[in-house]
Order: sequence, then C-alpha cells, then structure tokens
Amino acid sequence: MCPSASHFRPAFHVLDADHDGKISHDDLRAFYAGVGGEGDDVIGAMMTLADTNKDGFVEYEEFERVVAAERKPVGCGAMEDVFRVMDKDGDGKLSHRDLKTYMAWAGFSATDDDINAMIRFGGGDQNGGVTFDGLLRILALECSAAN
Repeated sequence: MCPSASHFRPAFHVLDADHDGKISHDDLRAFYAGVGGEGDDVIGAMMTLADTNKDGFVEYEEFERVVAAERKPVGCGAMEDVFRVMDKDGDGKLSHRDLKTYMAWAGFSATDDDINAMIRFGGGDQNGGVTFDGLLRILALECSAAN
C-alpha cells in the first residue's frame, strides 16, 4: 500500500537532483539515466503533465498531486521508479550496498549503522536486503521524523 501523500517528500528530494526545491527537466534526465533512460520526449510529457503552473519546474505540491493520483494496486509509480534505480542488481531487494551507494549518490550521508538500521526497520535482513514495501516503511519513518 502506498504511504499517504505527505510521505512523498523523500521521493521528491531524490528526484530533485540539484536540491533547489523543484524538479527540472535536467533533474528527471539525471534520475532516469540510472534506470536505462527515458527519452527527452517522455520526460517532456512528464513535465507537461505535472507542471500545472507552466513555470518549467515541478514544485512539491505539483509532484504530490501527480504521485498521489498515480497510485496503482502494485505500488506507487514514482516510488517504484526510485526503487528500481536503487536496486542495482535487479533482484527485487535493496542490499546494504544498494542503499549505501544510492544514499551517497543522492547526497545523504549515512553510516553503515544507519543503513543497517534502515534495513531492519524496513523488515529486511543483512543478507537479503529490503523489499519495495520495506522501502515504503523506511520513507514513512523518515517523513515522520522530519515533520
């Protein structure tokens, strides 16, 4: 099950590659490069759909509206994309290495103990890692702590 819309801020921060508080075309291009890439036409369509005030950027409120409306029975569309980027070996679980690498790439400092705690909180183990549902639990904790 997807977290409530207020729990999407961590995903927004992941997509906001330059950390300027808004998602640009370049931010999406950088994000999707890690998944095998989306073409500029697809990214442009995403921007057109989300950028309701037509300023060329997707602010958090616009992002939240799109992601909350995009809920699917199997998960959350944007959140699933984040998970796929993080899951470098494609095994359906985020290992300690996957999380550590992605946190560093996204500009978040996390110690090995922090990563281990995230995995435990997400219901995973040190050998297998954490599933998509576990990632949602981790993000919900991060949101709760930030609010």
